[in-house]
Amino acid sequence: MAVYTQVSAEALARFLQRYDVGELVSAKGIAEGVENSNYLVDTTRGRFILTLYEKRVELADLPFFFAMIDALADAGNPVPRALPDAQGTVIQTLEGRPACLIEFLSGVSVSHPTPAQARAAGQALGAMHATLTGFAPVRDNSMGVAAWPRLFADCAPELDTIQPGLRQQVDDALTDVVARWPHDLRRGAIHADLFPDNVLMLGDRVTGLIDFYFACTDLIAYDVAITHSAWSFDAAGMPLDPAIGRALLAGYRDRFVLSEAEVAALPVLAQGACIRFLLTRAWDWINTPADALVTRKDPLAYCRRLEWYAANPQAFT
Repeated sequence: MAVYTQVSAEALARFLQRYDVGELVSAKGIAEGVENSNYLVDTTRGRFILTLYEKRVELADLPFFFAMIDALADAGNPVPRALPDAQGTVIQTLEGRPACLIEFLSGVSVSHPTPAQARAAGQALGAMHATLTGFAPVRDNSMGVAAWPRLFADCAPELDTIQPGLRQQVDDALTDVVARWPHDLRRGAIHADLFPDNVLMLGDRVTGLIDFYFACTDLIAYDVAITHSAWSFDAAGMPLDPAIGRALLAGYRDRFVLSEAEVAALPVLAQGACIRFLLTRAWDWINTPADALVTRKDPLAYCRRLEWYAANPQAFT
C-alpha cells in the first residue's frame, strides 16, 4: 500500500455519496507498500479502505482478484471484499484511476512474528489453498519465472549502484534457478505476496488476509516458498529463530498437504522467490519518484535471503 495519487477531501466526499456508508469524517494516506494508492477512510457509519489502482495492477485483472476474494470470503476465510455502490458497481473511477471501496478488517501486522503467529499464518495459507481447489478463473503470473529475465535486463545497468557486484550475482543466480525450475507441479490460485504486512492478527489469531493484487495462477508450492521467505527473516534479510519457519510449515500442513515432489522443490522455489522480490524491489528502488509517499523496500534484504537458501537447502525438511 502507498500513496501516489492525491485525493482531496471534496473529491472523496463526492465519491462516498455513491455508497450507503455515511458522510466522510477523516481520511489518511497509507504509506506502506509500493503498488497502489491507499487511504484509511472513516465515515459516520464505519471505517473503510479506499484503493486507487496504479503501476502494475491492470484494470482487466481486477475481476480475477475480486472473484478469488469472494470465493475465499464465502468459505469463511478472513478476507476483505470490495463493496458495490448503490447501483451495484464495484470498480469506480476516482482522480483518473480505477478505484474501489473495500471492507476494513481489524488487526495489526506483526514485524517480529512468534512461532505461534507463524503457525497461524501457515494455517491461513493452507486454508486458502484448500478453499481455492477447483477455483476456475485463471490469471497468468505477470511476475512469474518467465518474467524474471526481462526484469533483470531492465534493472541490470543500475544494480551495481545498489551494491557493487550485485549485477553478476543476480545474473548467476537467475541462470541457475531458471534452469532448475520445476514446471510439472500442481498449479492453482495463489496469493503470491503473503508477507507479514499482508496478514492482520490479534494476538495469535489471523483476522485478515489482504492485498491480493499479485494473486495469480501458478505453482501452489511456490506460494509456500514465497511465504516462508517473507516470514522467516527480519526486515534486513537476516534469518530469525528457525522455529518460526518450522511453525509456518507445520501450520500449513494442518490445512493442506504438499506432495513429496512439491516439498523437494521448495529450496529452488524459495530461491526463485528471492530473485523475484530482489528484482522488483530493485526496480522500485531505482524508479520510485522522490516525492512519492511510499516506503521503499531494500532489495539487498532479499539478496541475503537468496544466499541463505542457497546455503541451507535443508530448510524445508
